[in-house]
Amino acid sequence: MGSLNGILAVVAAIVGAFSIYTYLGSDNKLWLVIGIVAVIAFLALGAMFLAGRVNKSEDIHITE
Repeated sequence: MGSLNGILAVVAAIVGAFSIYTYLGSDNKLWLVIGIVAVIAFLALGAMFLAGRVNKSEDIHITE
């Protein structure tokens, strides 16, 4: 499930960037809404992806 979150985060980032770029070219507010939703999805999916990468079963010490 971890790598799926990473892939979906990249797709959401691409969709968000494309939507905001399209909004700047036209004055359709729907592109802006889609872009904002996609950027929020990117942040959430990226956070879940990175949280899954942390090894929680092993103690981390400063001296290591």
